[in-house]
Amino acid sequence: MSTTGHIQNRRLSSSLAKRSSSENVGKAAMSGISQQQQPAAKKRPALANVTNQRANWPLTNNSRSSFSEPSKLVQCKTKTVSSKKGAPTIIKDGGFSGSSLPHSSFTKPNIVSSSKTQKNEATLPTIATSVPTIAASVPTITVSCSMDFSPTESDGLSVSMDESMSTCDSLKSPEVEYLDNSEVPAVDSIEKKTSSKLFITDYVKPSGIICKRDILSDDEIIDVDNDIMDPQACATIACDIYKHLRASEAKKRPSIDFMEKVQKDINASMRAILVDWLVEVSEEYRLVPETLYLTVNYIDRYLSGNVIDRQRLQLLGVACMMIASKYEEICAPQVEEFCYITDNTYFKDEVLQMESAVLNYLKFEMTAPTTKCFLRRFVRAAQGLVVHEAQSLQLECLANYVAELSLLEYSMLCYTPSLIAASTVFLAKYILLPSKRPWNSTLRHYTLYQPSDLRECVMALHSLCCNSYNSSLPAIREKYSQHKYKFVAKKHCPPSIPPEYFQNASS
Repeated sequence: MSTTGHIQNRRLSSSLAKRSSSENVGKAAMSGISQQQQPAAKKRPALANVTNQRANWPLTNNSRSSFSEPSKLVQCKTKTVSSKKGAPTIIKDGGFSGSSLPHSSFTKPNIVSSSKTQKNEATLPTIATSVPTIAASVPTITVSCSMDFSPTESDGLSVSMDESMSTCDSLKSPEVEYLDNSEVPAVDSIEKKTSSKLFITDYVKPSGIICKRDILSDDEIIDVDNDIMDPQACATIACDIYKHLRASEAKKRPSIDFMEKVQKDINASMRAILVDWLVEVSEEYRLVPETLYLTVNYIDRYLSGNVIDRQRLQLLGVACMMIASKYEEICAPQVEEFCYITDNTYFKDEVLQMESAVLNYLKFEMTAPTTKCFLRRFVRAAQGLVVHEAQSLQLECLANYVAELSLLEYSMLCYTPSLIAASTVFLAKYILLPSKRPWNSTLRHYTLYQPSDLRECVMALHSLCCNSYNSSLPAIREKYSQHKYKFVAKKHCPPSIPPEYFQNASS
């Protein structure tokens, strides 16, 4: 085959691939909007007319299996960025295009005009590129390239270089300034002047425990804020952050008796059914745990002051999950997807109106301390004395399992999120090591709770764990029975907790 024919075949296959990809994306985008384009398969029933009886609960085994099929749900759409037509940057066969080379190192070839150039048969001379020095002496790389077609008539095709060319990321950015070793002292001088003018000093780790609280016992307390170099750990201000969370958790809590005083058409069992369904939705869309906790917080806070009927309870659930997704997720599901997972029981305008009602009632105060906020720090404090990594992961997963079980129970609203988080760590440690006292001086120091303060909440959580196998709402148990959660839902829970474990240690 001639060179011209080979290039035409490449153009044809590339255009067909792009057209096929765009058609597939279009079909995936419309699958959650138009119900007529869905294949003839079972859909997950909605939660309309939620009742207190398990027999009327629409989530049967068949519907549950159809809901879990990923092909029946609209995938979260990702943004694609296309490069300009005249400057393709496609990498092929280990090389990269000429447009991705630094401008300073690319030598424009001299193209000799002839009658053959009009027939896409122009031959370019050898192109020599030199790589600039990057903080060290790098040898010059000479790459020879020959193109069998005119760049002006390439119609967006990429120009592939020799496979021996380096694909280092630093060579692809023409705006990067490269420094030699001789320029390093100059940079250090600029940094010193800047630090002196801005009064920036080197951090000196203070002696002893960073968190300045009253020590509750003479036992050794492990410092969990010792990773100063990790900016995400916020080690220098972690204590202040959690002190603020403890103060604000009382302000963002729902009412503990709204079912009895406010609601007329729903009860605690219907709320549990809704939360169980939202757990499955969060797993289906792979939402982060904070999204689920915030969703339940928004639902309870809205129900604390607004009467709602059972036909609109699921509408409230999807609206609150959409708000929480926009707050926490990088790629939040679209409103059409939330309509689709309810089997199109609610229209798009209804979901948006409910979203507006929730936001206005909550006065756009979306930041709320949840059990997950405190659990992350308390688990880290509990893992301080754990030697084996497998046991450390089991402790974390088991504490998360018990914490999510508390979301189902309306009666758990009487406990603060920090108290629930501390109680879940207490119970998780007891389930893993029943013969050892769960509480120690490190946990007392960072949670500010004594074992006697946790007794009532721990006993309530212990009852939930023991009765989870007989529960009619299995979403959380099935979730934590998977390998990625270390099968912690299958862990045996001892039938009782020794009373001496709740006795406070002598100061």
